Amino acid sequence: MSSVETKCVQGGYTPKNGEPRQIPIVQSTTFKYDTGEDMGKLFDLEASGYFYSRLANPTCDSVAAKICALEGGTAAILLSSGMAANFFAAFNICECGGHIVSSSAIYGGTYNLFAVTMKKMGVSVTFVDPDCSDEELNAAFNGNTRLVFGETLANPSLKVLDIERFARAAHSHGVPLIVDNTFPTPVHCNPFKWGADIVTHSTTKYMDGHGAAVGGCIVDSGNFDWFAHADKYPGLCTPDESYHGITYAEKFGQGGAFITKCCAQLMRDLGSTPSPQSAFLLNLGLESLHLRIARHSENALKVAKFLAQNDKISWVRYPGLENDEYYPLACKYMPDGTSGVVSFGVKGGREAAEKFMCGLKLIAIETHVADARSCCLHPASTTHRQMSDEELAGAGVSPDLVRLSCGIENADDLIADIEKALESV
Repeated sequence: MSSVETKCVQGGYTPKNGEPRQIPIVQSTTFKYDTGEDMGKLFDLEASGYFYSRLANPTCDSVAAKICALEGGTAAILLSSGMAANFFAAFNICECGGHIVSSSAIYGGTYNLFAVTMKKMGVSVTFVDPDCSDEELNAAFNGNTRLVFGETLANPSLKVLDIERFARAAHSHGVPLIVDNTFPTPVHCNPFKWGADIVTHSTTKYMDGHGAAVGGCIVDSGNFDWFAHADKYPGLCTPDESYHGITYAEKFGQGGAFITKCCAQLMRDLGSTPSPQSAFLLNLGLESLHLRIARHSENALKVAKFLAQNDKISWVRYPGLENDEYYPLACKYMPDGTSGVVSFGVKGGREAAEKFMCGLKLIAIETHVADARSCCLHPASTTHRQMSDEELAGAGVSPDLVRLSCGIENADDLIADIEKALESV
């Protein structure tokens, strides 16, 4: 099963003779065993299986396996949201006293997670412009740095991360690169190919694609050697007394240690558990992901070209446009297309942007993105409203920025709706 199309449709679950063709929804909190000894082996991580759905569930694991196959990883875990995925991925290896180097061009919620919430947990962060020089990037590291974080395609600025360059910097300092690959999805970008070590997703977006279920996922490439940097990662390289002294990197190897710890320790204690029903809905979305993301990108390119020629638009950002500053990087990392998201500014600033959105009829104003139905948002007053003007500038979010998520409708209908709304500005 080598092609991405076949993995989208059939990956993660292969029914045996007489078993259900669709992934079964195992809507059960608990699982029955014949002896306490059998269950005890699960609690000691001496056997594989299920005993309580807060830690693991067969439906969720099947869908995680599909996403793992799509990304080309060695292990994966589903979570209750994309925010939970980013938190677990970072906190799994960066505890109190640790430090994160992060691109500043990331989703406002993730920025807040690192800058405010994890700061309260004793974790510090240095934000760098994704376009900074190598010297500036390397200067952001210190002796306590435990990871580098970035988004393949930044939400909502659409800056393209130079994955290979950030991976090179991370590895030169002995830490992994974690990349949020939500917008392009594994259909359009494979961060592991370019040196990323761990990938996260808000599966709520293109993977689900229908606004039906909130979710997240973490995938490990299995490429980062934890033991080579054991002093930085005691959580993986020293015994965990809550599991009778198991050392994750030793027992589960380079390809399984990170996700096993994430599940056995963080999910056990923090419980950001996805429901089996949500995992089932996510799988339905994944089956058509390769078809939808192509249409999303096609529509977005048509809309971006229209906006670029409209005299009421001050600027347009879409990496698929040949004159976009990130076009060369997009061609390198996402040669088959980027996503359905277009960012642009309406002449007249914040007030004009808000008036434009009120004039839309077909395209809905929603705190959402990457849906089969087109929607738009004014980030400065919604998703990024907790950030200062300086922080907004660092994230590439100007007051006039409108984030438009092109769905899979007819592109001409979307353009007609946008054109009509612009007449009111």
